Amino acid sequence: MSPAATPPHPPVPARRAVVVGAGISGLSIAGQLAADGWAVDVLEQAPGPRPAGYMIDFFGPGFDAAESMGLLPALRRRGVLYDSLRYVDATGRTTARLSMGAFLRASRGRFFSILRPDIEDGLREWLPAAVTVHQSAPVVSVDPGSPGTGGGAPGEPAVVVLREGTRFEADLVVGADGIHSTVRREVFGRGEDTLRLLGYHVAGFIVEDPPLARDLGPVVTLTDSLIRQAGLYALPDGRVAVFAVEATDNPSVPRDQGAHLATAYADLGWRIPAVMERAGDEIYYDVVAQSSCPHWSRGRVVITGDAAYAVSLLAGQGASLALAGSLALARALRAHDGDLGAGLAAYEEQWRPVAETQQAAGRRNATFFVPSGRIGQVVRRVALRIMGLPGVGGVAARRIFASSLPSKGHTGD
Repeated sequence: MSPAATPPHPPVPARRAVVVGAGISGLSIAGQLAADGWAVDVLEQAPGPRPAGYMIDFFGPGFDAAESMGLLPALRRRGVLYDSLRYVDATGRTTARLSMGAFLRASRGRFFSILRPDIEDGLREWLPAAVTVHQSAPVVSVDPGSPGTGGGAPGEPAVVVLREGTRFEADLVVGADGIHSTVRREVFGRGEDTLRLLGYHVAGFIVEDPPLARDLGPVVTLTDSLIRQAGLYALPDGRVAVFAVEATDNPSVPRDQGAHLATAYADLGWRIPAVMERAGDEIYYDVVAQSSCPHWSRGRVVITGDAAYAVSLLAGQGASLALAGSLALARALRAHDGDLGAGLAAYEEQWRPVAETQQAAGRRNATFFVPSGRIGQVVRRVALRIMGLPGVGGVAARRIFASSLPSKGHTGD
């Protein structure tokens, strides 16, 4: 009689993660968790990818993170290199100009501009097939569960419930749902108290205008104006990305955002009033704010990206920190495999100082970008002209890039 066959071992069930939010942070951490063997569901309240957004300069820790993740080629294909930046008055006269070459040299070529929606598009292309993205999936409640202990106590799963009643149990929930995070509100119970409003509104949209794109050429053009500023970026396909920021104490966004843009920016002159009239329906519009939560994790839930540490567009580096922060989170979990609590604590200990440094820079720089008076406007003009002097721009660029980079220990490289 032949010996009885040894029954196969039952497969070990994959750890399950739920990521709330399909933006830069959410898609980034979802892909990295899937690569580490997690079964990942991404829950996004929007019905599909959002096309509206503004152009950003991509460099610093996010550039390094994208390279480590294998994401960089997808982003470079979507990126744009501009020759220079110029400020114009209401007549279109150039009041200051700055070459982008100094920044490109200071970064050793690790710099380009890209639309925020194009970063998300690149992430979706990069995302492993094992990740399931659920659109039109608004979250209404989150129970953080408990992670157990490193000694083997199992703890309780986290539970996420959608508006239509679907329930997800998970070993880990990542809140990557932006500055108005539902996860942050549900788990930490502080609501809008975790937001620091900076006194600005921001908008971004895209218009089809090949003649305007040709006229702009490879030059970023910003208005040299008070209280509010608009910027135009020509894209290679004949579209023009429009950026707008306005100083205001109003904590609410306007109901009719297109009408507000047409009215609020009508006095900026040059090409801006005509462009603002064409804002259409696809507009990214929000308050400018920083998130400030005393803790980033509880139970089996962690918040990341703008949900945890939004730095604001006035600091720059938001998208860069979103990518680098997700990499830091993935590496902390990997380093403490089997002890979720230790991994989440290590992530916050390593990454919070980086984020808070950039937040402080954003608060300091706000009035430079959108001066409220003539003195601030003159100071900005003088500073830009000094930076445009031979040799000076390179020094300034090197300082900017040096200050944007965390120490190697923060990214694990």
